[in-house]
Amino acid sequence: MIKNITPKQKKVLEIIYNNIESTGFPPTLADLKNELDVVSNQAVLNYLDALTVKGYIVRSEGQARGITILPLGYKILNKDQLAPVVGGTAAGPFIETLEETSFTWMPLPGQIVKDEKINQSNEQLFVVKVYGDSMTNAGIDNGDMLLVKKAKEFKSGDIVLARTDQGTTVKRFVADGGKRYLKPENPNYKNIIIIPGEVFFDGKVILNLSKVK
Repeated sequence: MIKNITPKQKKVLEIIYNNIESTGFPPTLADLKNELDVVSNQAVLNYLDALTVKGYIVRSEGQARGITILPLGYKILNKDQLAPVVGGTAAGPFIETLEETSFTWMPLPGQIVKDEKINQSNEQLFVVKVYGDSMTNAGIDNGDMLLVKKAKEFKSGDIVLARTDQGTTVKRFVADGGKRYLKPENPNYKNIIIIPGEVFFDGKVILNLSKVK
């Protein structure tokens, strides 16, 4: 439900959005103070507190730029939700790391954000670019952009972003009796046995953005 927002509060929200879109990061208190032309940090904090209470943003304590716009905030601005593009990952052999060489944000079209599983994960979404062809039979091709949701629980059949000391890869998680392994969706690649303590899941692939029409 949209709650009342004052013109000044909306301006603060717009500044936050514009800063994320243009620089990749939320503004600091100093940035907001300069943009709003106010003399005290407390005035800025009052605006942020109001936006937090109304459900437009969430703030991370102890972080100078720890501001995340929530779905309601994007709605009041009439803007597409932004998700961070954190780098590239393999669909084939492990890629060395999720390299954040150029931290950017990708707008998520409105019809995507209406999906309940995405709405519920407002600040747990990120985007990775796929390199390789091990998941082609699952509709994931080289160069595709995948929307990933951080999760604590995974079920057999989920497509996951997995990590070992070798790097990261996208594969299907399979639990078959007592066996756990990562399955490629291309017969040219072999299953990867999951060894406890050596394979970790960074998130669940919930959408191939490159296939959205």
